[in-house]
Amino acid sequence: METTADNRRVFIDTNILIYASINKSPFYQPAQNALRNLEQEEAELVISRQVLREYLASMSRPNTLTKELPRTSIIQDIRTFEEDFTVLNDGPEVTAKLLELAESIDVSGKQIHDANIAATMLVNDVFELLTHNVSDFKRFRQYIKVSPLVA
Repeated sequence: METTADNRRVFIDTNILIYASINKSPFYQPAQNALRNLEQEEAELVISRQVLREYLASMSRPNTLTKELPRTSIIQDIRTFEEDFTVLNDGPEVTAKLLELAESIDVSGKQIHDANIAATMLVNDVFELLTHNVSDFKRFRQYIKVSPLVA
């Protein structure tokens, strides 16, 4: 499917939202710039309920960048994402596509989460993914365009 400025839809991976939310991240500015550029290009920015859950799980787990984040701040971020992005839901169609992908592509363990993102995208006619984890999605390149955060 060819996209134009009028119908370009880009799925935003969880890591992009995390980097864009933590100004101490070395990828903060690239993530901010990538989202701003997509908005200026009038692309529709798309996420899924899975991405929201992953964001909550990642941001509420203390690490060197997120050690003191208040839960209320993380929850507010998610509410803002729900307003600012098109949020796709999982349903029976996504599960069917996930199983179809699992039958045709070698995925297992944590890779199933990436396969579910690909399935969600395909069911909803979203064919471009912005991610920093390009290698995680290379197995789906026959179905989707994987755009790296940094070249």
